[in-house]
Amino acid sequence: MSAIVEEISLDELAPGEHGTVLSFTDGRMVTNRLASLGFTPGVGVDMTQNYGHGPLIVTVRGTRVALGRGEAAKIFVQKGLK
Repeated sequence: MSAIVEEISLDELAPGEHGTVLSFTDGRMVTNRLASLGFTPGVGVDMTQNYGHGPLIVTVRGTRVALGRGEAAKIFVQKGLK
């Protein structure tokens, strides 16, 4: 039995949910900034805090990172289990 997997933007993950980074929707500058923070395709992320407005906090590569909602909306993840 295969698990159902959903592709969404990072800002749509609820606290406690896990996703795997698939892609970014902006130019090279944003991609480079996100890569320097540890966001690269294939890496797992855990949503730590997402109140639905304002910044959110995710754990990526064992580090907690605060992102603005606009930045998070440019990161697409595959929603699923760890």
